[in-house]
Amino acid sequence: MNVLLTGVTGYIAQRLLPLLLQQGHRVLCCVRDKNRFYAPYAAENCVVIEADFLRPETLRQIPEDIDVAYYLIHSMATGTGNFEQLEQECAQNFRHRIEQTKARQVIYLSGIVNEPVLSRHLSSRRNVETILSGASYALTTLRAGIIIGSGSASFEIIRDLVEKLPLMIGPRWLKTRSQPIAIRNVLQFLSGVMGRTDTYNQSFDIGGPEIISYKDMLLRFAGVRGLKRRILMVPVLTPRLSSYWLYFVTSTSYALARNLVNSMKVEVVCRPNDLAGRLGISLIGYDEAIRMAFDKIEQNQVVSSWKDAQSSKIFQKGISAFIEVPVNGCFKDVRREKVGDGEQVLDRIWQIGGKTGWYYGDWLWEVRGFMDQLVGGVGLRRGRKSATDIRPGDALDFWRVLVASREDKRLLLYAEMKVPGEAWLEFRLGEDGVLTQTATFRPLGVAGRLYWYAVLPFHGFIFRGMIRNIVSGRPERKGIFAVPKNTEYR
Repeated sequence: MNVLLTGVTGYIAQRLLPLLLQQGHRVLCCVRDKNRFYAPYAAENCVVIEADFLRPETLRQIPEDIDVAYYLIHSMATGTGNFEQLEQECAQNFRHRIEQTKARQVIYLSGIVNEPVLSRHLSSRRNVETILSGASYALTTLRAGIIIGSGSASFEIIRDLVEKLPLMIGPRWLKTRSQPIAIRNVLQFLSGVMGRTDTYNQSFDIGGPEIISYKDMLLRFAGVRGLKRRILMVPVLTPRLSSYWLYFVTSTSYALARNLVNSMKVEVVCRPNDLAGRLGISLIGYDEAIRMAFDKIEQNQVVSSWKDAQSSKIFQKGISAFIEVPVNGCFKDVRREKVGDGEQVLDRIWQIGGKTGWYYGDWLWEVRGFMDQLVGGVGLRRGRKSATDIRPGDALDFWRVLVASREDKRLLLYAEMKVPGEAWLEFRLGEDGVLTQTATFRPLGVAGRLYWYAVLPFHGFIFRGMIRNIVSGRPERKGIFAVPKNTEYR
């Protein structure tokens, strides 16, 4: 079949794409920015289409010869506060274009909406379903609640809470019941309903075999990990305080934390149906889903992470708008070191950030991350998806990967921390065996210039120590207060 896949750089679609290709389908991948798309398993039956569903004129790139289309677009993580309007516009533009194609079926992954009072997030999902229904094609809606899998938002938030807090003071919504489902089952449902006429123009709740509270999810997660945890429930944590609690303890953004808290006050329990039986799907229990997720993490096989899809101005404008590092009106810290074994140096560069750290002054990086978090930034909590692999569009602590080319021996990062300006960090290994490390800052007004001069003393020994340790492969313990060298201003 010819399958249109939207949201292809998101958490679910990145997992679904290789499965559809393995099944022999021709997949047309819709992306806003081709520079973000990376699929090493893709062959000639994977076609990339650059289209933005907020810009109807770009949707002409979608061909008419489509059999099935997956709608996997959502905007809950946006920090603008108007995600409902964005989701509505995307759905309307999607429907209008798909009705002009030969598509017989649209498959939409939504949320469970069985309660009379819903959160903004779930209300928006239900509104999208209404927009997509009643068209020339048949709509199949799968409604899921908490999704458990390596890299999923729910899994990573639960993991942060359990591993960081021996004693948790939790809000009342921890008593809310949910029916979590393993990511493997979600993918089985998504691929299983394709082309099945008995699912046309119907909606199905999909969940795991257990109904448990969020409190039990935390305690059972701890049990699987062999950790002893206690939870004290208090009635005084308002939604705002709960949102800040999640924001400071976990790797989520405040916008997403706020939307998640509002959704967690609503029970997401499935209405019974026989879809799993019809598709021959064996539902995976909560504990087993956790074990499977950690198997992927330990084997360094995390295919996608919700952090990579977090809203960013990079994704709004496109990576291409930031790849050309500016020259004029910028401050630059340029350092060069002769390299012995180039491949080993590239390996170290490709492992930078996350648990590996930044090769020098990690405690200063952590202080900078904490300061960023205090003013609403992402901080260092996001880490990285893979310990060894890195791709354009990946989140890397408080940076975003723009270029990661082993062939060109170049890594380019863009800062997503709160700064009065824009910042880039680049590593490039030349043919002459010299590694060039360049930190570029384009200030915004007087505040930007004051910021640069305020941090300049720290940059001096941090950037010098970083490139030396990347080249040598060992920590440097002296010269921490050395006078900065090799600094250029343009």
